[in-house]
Amino acid sequence: MRRIFLFLALPIAAFPIAASAGEIWVTNEKDDNISVIDTATLEVVRTIATGERPRGITFNSDHSRAYICASDSDAVEVMDARTGEMLHELPSGEDPEQFVLAPDDKHLWIANEDDAVTTVVDVDTRSVVAQINVGIEPEGMAVSPDGKIVVTTSETTNMAHWIDTATMTIFANTLVDSRPRHAEFTADGRELWVSSEIGGTVTVFDVATQAEKGKIAFGITGINADLIQPVGFEFAPDGKTAFVALGPSNHVAVIDMQTLAVEEYILVGRRVWHMAFSPDHKQLFTTNGVSGDVTVIDVAAREPVKSIKVGRFPWGAAARP
Repeated sequence: MRRIFLFLALPIAAFPIAASAGEIWVTNEKDDNISVIDTATLEVVRTIATGERPRGITFNSDHSRAYICASDSDAVEVMDARTGEMLHELPSGEDPEQFVLAPDDKHLWIANEDDAVTTVVDVDTRSVVAQINVGIEPEGMAVSPDGKIVVTTSETTNMAHWIDTATMTIFANTLVDSRPRHAEFTADGRELWVSSEIGGTVTVFDVATQAEKGKIAFGITGINADLIQPVGFEFAPDGKTAFVALGPSNHVAVIDMQTLAVEEYILVGRRVWHMAFSPDHKQLFTTNGVSGDVTVIDVAAREPVKSIKVGRFPWGAAARP
């Protein structure tokens, strides 16, 4: 089902969302900065300069520090999230794109696309503690809720590489469809989901066995299949619904996580890439690279309610209470 909504002309007062205060930080690849969106007013409230081509972004557990992949600066930048002050850089290897921070905030696991390695950095000592050889063009990174497993996906090798965080060694490799982009563990740690951009699918794995449990395919009436490219995705906190960004199809798919059925599609901006929930999970913010904006989705209604102009080629997004 394809749902189309006209939403750009709505005034803020007409929005059906009653949101608590929070922020969404959006990295802008072409402008070398971050747009910070207030989730109550749905406006950009500040713009923060970064290194060259910022992409991946995450916060530590108390949201006091932001970590940014400045890909063309070959660095991970560490920022005071309250002031926007750049504190220091971490060694990252070449072309860092995505990363995950361990649940204990100690190690940052970084995908180095040009080097075919995963770099592990101790954020306190600011030193590299391991570099793990993975497949060609690693991109997606995920850490299990208990911090015992990290997964790196490699775009050209078409694999998910399972890493034991205690030994920092790979213990399994599993094939996925062409050009895996993003990976996430479910909140209970029992499943790993991996999106394949060119394959047009999302594969679901059983974590205990690393065996494939199921696969999700997509189809949108009136849109060519080669434009339906799954990239970033997010899970609702109740574990019942997943939202999958479908790239140049300009839609987000809504998935029943139990049946793996596509329930509907939501029209957003051009080349939707990644997403982040607001801290209260009432809103979902999508980064739309080509249109240079962020679409705000009312999660309960499954409807877009506003488009927010940000910088050029928004890529990553992360929430801060």
